Amino acid sequence: MTLITRDIPIRVRYNETDQMGIVHHSNYIFYYEVARTELMRSLGTSYKEMEERGALLVIRDVHSHFIAPAHYDEILNVRVTVNEMPTVKMTFDFEIFNEDGALIHTGQVVLACVDKATRRPKRVPEWFVALLR
Repeated sequence: MTLITRDIPIRVRYNETDQMGIVHHSNYIFYYEVARTELMRSLGTSYKEMEERGALLVIRDVHSHFIAPAHYDEILNVRVTVNEMPTVKMTFDFEIFNEDGALIHTGQVVLACVDKATRRPKRVPEWFVALLR
């Protein structure tokens, strides 16, 4: 069951590519971050607000699957999806499509919510869960 999904366009910059003009594998994690940030903004909040309200989201797991390369100056469509209500953890799934609409990459990021003051695990704040509903 999909709770929420957003498509985020990202243009590949020169510094994200290798000598062959192909996106270096390390940059996909940055694309995930941009898509998560923009998803939160589309819900009317931000990482900054969550942190100001006492909750930090830290990376627990990252998975990437490379299907085909992305190239310099392409506009990629990064689809970010939340499929389940968060608890102490929150999972984001990613599909990245090239300009022709072909799926070139999939990924997943699992974040853990921790209390800003104690750095101990805590449930994702109810106000954020309500935004997902």
